[in-house]
Amino acid sequence: MARRKNTNKTFENIEVLDAGSKGKGIGKATDGRVLIIDQVVPGDVVDVTTYKKRKSYYQAKPLHFVKLSPKRTDPVCQHFGVCGGCKWQNMAYEHQLFYKEKEVLENLKRIGKVEISETKPILGSKKTYFYRNKMEFSFSNSRWLTESEISSGEDIQDKNALGFHIPGMWDKILNLEKCHLQEDPSNAIRNKIRDFATENNIEFFNPREKIGILRTLMIRTSSTGEYMILIQFFQEHKTKRQLLLDFIIEEFPEVTSLQYVINEKGNDSIYDQEVIKYFGQDFIYEEMEGLKFKINAKSFYQTNSQQAYELYKITRDFANLSGNELVYDLYTGTGTIAQFVAKEAKHVVGIEAVPEAIEDAKANAKLNGIENTSFYAGDMKKIFTSEFIEEHGQPEVIITDPPREGMHKEVVEQILNVKPKRIVYVSCNSATQARDLQLMDTFYKVEKSQAVDMFPQTHHVENVVCLSLRE
Repeated sequence: MARRKNTNKTFENIEVLDAGSKGKGIGKATDGRVLIIDQVVPGDVVDVTTYKKRKSYYQAKPLHFVKLSPKRTDPVCQHFGVCGGCKWQNMAYEHQLFYKEKEVLENLKRIGKVEISETKPILGSKKTYFYRNKMEFSFSNSRWLTESEISSGEDIQDKNALGFHIPGMWDKILNLEKCHLQEDPSNAIRNKIRDFATENNIEFFNPREKIGILRTLMIRTSSTGEYMILIQFFQEHKTKRQLLLDFIIEEFPEVTSLQYVINEKGNDSIYDQEVIKYFGQDFIYEEMEGLKFKINAKSFYQTNSQQAYELYKITRDFANLSGNELVYDLYTGTGTIAQFVAKEAKHVVGIEAVPEAIEDAKANAKLNGIENTSFYAGDMKKIFTSEFIEEHGQPEVIITDPPREGMHKEVVEQILNVKPKRIVYVSCNSATQARDLQLMDTFYKVEKSQAVDMFPQTHHVENVVCLSLRE
């Protein structure tokens, strides 16, 4: 069999002109194709080698930095460049915000082709590190070896890891020493669990061979000072399980919720698994503007609590409620936004596909003494119908916060049938948001738009848009 010819190309002195999709750098090759370049910052001048060729672009990686961009800063994390997260640590934060806002506005104008009456400046995060309230780590008995470890020629005995998946490699885990995303004691909890398990021969999981005991670790923290730990075991081994869980209780008395899952299936998802309480409560509380939210192991809650509060304030401000409106909150999740705006509305109806989330929403509303909300579970395009509107009332305002893929076409059509006076569209993907805005452009104009940075050091950004009926 003939060996495939290496078609990689080298281009020299390429100026990185922009930051594009997924945070990668954008340059122009001498043959006219676009270069999508890993691990660079706009303003860098680099020599690159390509590793993938398409009709109109190459994907490339830097070989040599001819000139470093003034937009650069030194990454704080020792794992930067190997770990798949925080890819913008090498770009100063004010420039991160610039490119996030630029991408949002370009998507709205290029994909959505909409006119925006008022664009409010992007809202940056006060915390640029240690801002996440939830982290998930994976165990592996076959960790990712660094280049220096491989080149050393040493026989490495300890191959246990507790950390993140290497990008594009489902079975390789980078062993983390210090992650800058979640406040302490997160790093101490992860490292001590890893060391204790290794010392006591509690086997780490191997996804290829389907052997081992320890599978994943989830740590949740809250603004109320509570901590939840959930260990996912691949198989039950009562003695070793109890040994580890008892160690956690003794070593970390601040933990208020310790739970575990025995998951023998092919993937790590716990949503169809029984979560078993071992110590403390089976939940923690999050608090926002006097409202308390009970968060369990399966609950969705915005992972940046401080910025979630800012996001919800903007959403409520854009809704511009007087106290007399019926509000529909589509994709309500655990009803956080619904309850946040309820005191300024006549009534809020929340709809969500996940039944457990709706149960959480109802429980949280009861906990907060909120009586002007009601929540319904079901597939959005099937439940949000004319019959539903007839039964529950015609909304003056609709708030929608869909997943990354945006709203189903039938849901957009139903919104246009309902014709609320105002729509507030919260999105974590401005490309699909722009697509949906274009579908609504005949009847609605975009009054305001504001990006909110929930995830510093990454390219991800949320955007809130307010639409009103055209006259």
